Amino acid sequence: MTAVSVAGEWQLLYNRFYRKLAIYTMQWGRIDLSRHRIAAAPFGGPVAAIRDDSKIVQLYAESARRKLLIFNAAGRALASAIWDRPGGRLVGMAWTDDQVLVCVVQDGTVYRYNIHAELCAPQFSMGKECFEQGVVECVFWGNGMVCITEGFQIFCVPDFKNPVPCKLSDPGIDEYPLCVAVIDPQYTMSGNVEVLLGVGDHVLLVEEDGVQQLGVGVGPFQKMAVSQNGKYLATFTHDGRLLVILTDFSKIIFEYTCESALPPEQISWCGLDSVLLYWDERELLMVGPNGNPVSYLYDEPIRLIPECDGVRILSNSSMEFLQRVPDSTVSIFQVGSTLPAALLYDALEHFDRCSSKADENLRLIRSSLAEAVETCIDAAGHEFDVSRQRTLLRAASYGRAFCSQFPRDHFQEMCKILRVLNAVRNHEIGIPLSIQQYKLLTAPVLIGRLINANHHLVALRISEYLNLNPEVVIMHWACAKITASPAIQDSALLEILLDKVPLLLSIEEDDSALVKAIESGDTDLVYLVLFHIWQKKPALDFFGTINARPLARDLFISYSRYYKHEFLKDFFLSTGRLQDVAFLLLKESWKLEKNPMASKGSPLHGPRIRLIEQAQKLFSETKEHNFESKAAEEHAKLLRLQHDLEVSTKQAIFVDSSISDTIRTCIVLGNHREAMRVRTEFKVSEKRWYWLKAFALATVRDWDALEKFSKEKRPPGGYKPFVEACIDADEKAEAVKYIPKLTEPRERSEAYARIGMAKEAADAASQAKDSELFGRLKLTLAQNAAASSIFDTLRDRLSFQGVY
Repeated sequence: MTAVSVAGEWQLLYNRFYRKLAIYTMQWGRIDLSRHRIAAAPFGGPVAAIRDDSKIVQLYAESARRKLLIFNAAGRALASAIWDRPGGRLVGMAWTDDQVLVCVVQDGTVYRYNIHAELCAPQFSMGKECFEQGVVECVFWGNGMVCITEGFQIFCVPDFKNPVPCKLSDPGIDEYPLCVAVIDPQYTMSGNVEVLLGVGDHVLLVEEDGVQQLGVGVGPFQKMAVSQNGKYLATFTHDGRLLVILTDFSKIIFEYTCESALPPEQISWCGLDSVLLYWDERELLMVGPNGNPVSYLYDEPIRLIPECDGVRILSNSSMEFLQRVPDSTVSIFQVGSTLPAALLYDALEHFDRCSSKADENLRLIRSSLAEAVETCIDAAGHEFDVSRQRTLLRAASYGRAFCSQFPRDHFQEMCKILRVLNAVRNHEIGIPLSIQQYKLLTAPVLIGRLINANHHLVALRISEYLNLNPEVVIMHWACAKITASPAIQDSALLEILLDKVPLLLSIEEDDSALVKAIESGDTDLVYLVLFHIWQKKPALDFFGTINARPLARDLFISYSRYYKHEFLKDFFLSTGRLQDVAFLLLKESWKLEKNPMASKGSPLHGPRIRLIEQAQKLFSETKEHNFESKAAEEHAKLLRLQHDLEVSTKQAIFVDSSISDTIRTCIVLGNHREAMRVRTEFKVSEKRWYWLKAFALATVRDWDALEKFSKEKRPPGGYKPFVEACIDADEKAEAVKYIPKLTEPRERSEAYARIGMAKEAADAASQAKDSELFGRLKLTLAQNAAASSIFDTLRDRLSFQGVY
């Protein structure tokens, strides 16, 4: 049911699924896109809006003076400024890669604003010709821009970091082009920007040192959009055709004829797989290389914001994200999917319902379990819904428990990334990054954008969480605090920044300093005071000081867990926390366990056991930790036994293995007496003993011993361990000896199917009278036409007899 509900939100474009996710409900009040010029930054960046002076609009309860408004992607107001810049009508507005808002007015003057609506750099002019002729249109990319004058001349700023305008070649036209597009310099052979002008029935490619004619006879083009990678050009022709062409016009990739020849208001790429067309009638059409297009209807105006992996759709009331459904998500949630990841996700649902089908699913994907886990982790990364992220990660964690070889760092890295993404997606921060955008943007750039927006606390926490240098964040915060406090005297401002703590320490007011540091909430300040007092006071006095103050105590414990184990044990003993001392002893034993010499009969092995036994004694003194006490006792006993086995066998293969693995290893080595000793010592159940011994004998392929073992007495759990052991060893002939002894027809049928004996599987399935079993077995043996025919014949016969 979960997969159906998830896939029900998708749209199919030929053989690819797309989904439109609702990211935010916009918080910007009465902003109407039809009345405003809008510039939205990529990578979930801010949105700038200013009332469109080219339109006659009704003023509501607002000033007649225009304002430049800046919002985050959730519509939360960040800043505003009165727009009173000279130079004529605003012609173009866009955000650079550095999130600087560039505004170009009619006389060619360029103004640059930061995210706080402050002029962040001196204005500059595009030159005398632009001033005299007037700028008609601007097209932006990354950190550059081209503008076209009323005299049909083209001027370029290659990099706003060094804004030196240059003139491109004269296109030699006497009327304004039908449409304009640019190819980012990083995707051109020359390394310079290339401007595409739709003129007549062809396109002019204008560079700094020349002009070329491309696609003669293919046009006229009314709209153009270059793909994110600079390789493809989406064009809308005068007769209503959408053409996707290589940017060198060497090949038409695909063509689609629209119902209307009226050019769309906006055209945009959705990743690299489809093109979006938006008309004023408020229809959004998504067209792909094959199949019927997908149509979305809106009852309000929208703006398309291209991203590397999709398109953000901004409307008056919402922010949505349209993207191709990732392959990992499709493999899990597509209706009817039987891929390993889908079965693993399904197994988790059965496990949560305590259903045995969870084990059945896991057995079906045993050989592909690592792939299924990786797919669930990847799908979690592509989700915006936190609950679905958790479920997918739980499925991955569930599968990973049965896949010991799977690298743990993949799972941990995804958890880290998702925590960061979920933090910045919060509407207060308003940066709705997808995982692909995050990886392309990188964490340091994201932190830079957070501190520029004055989200210093979030930036600091992310820096610490990702083990990045927090100095950049702290320095920016201090500078921002100083800049934002011009009315405060320097001495008072310094007092605020330091919160008086170092001064109190210098006059030995230690307790007052600690109280002030705790009240400030600055953990670095608290640590400063703690280390100062720690060096001065005796241990017991220091313990008494911090134990009365929870924040100081917790910070001391966090620090000491990593660097001062012995001192922390003294603290726990002085405060009566025996169980915490025991846990520290266990942690020390685990560190010894990681030492490569600890499991090879070295002197390190004895201290490990003694540490565990000490922990056991401390646990036994507290009533609440009976389980831990018993577990520590059993662990120490097992380690001693395993050490003895390694000494007697002269093989370092026992220490730190489980009880089951110890028994199996003994049997594989032919040491049955020691295997029985371990079984007796740890009270291994008879049923478990049969499973362990059967698989161990199958491992060494001692089939005679296995058969003899099966005949000693009737196995307590039946003959399933012998069947599974033989099948697992790929010994079908041996498995046939035991399958007839299985009491359940269903088990016999599944076992026969697993070794390819279709007729016997069908006969056993007919005794089980289970139609679902018939269908599943038929699917398992689908590649065997004869087997499939047997199942169909038998099912038809049983249906005729009224069994089904």
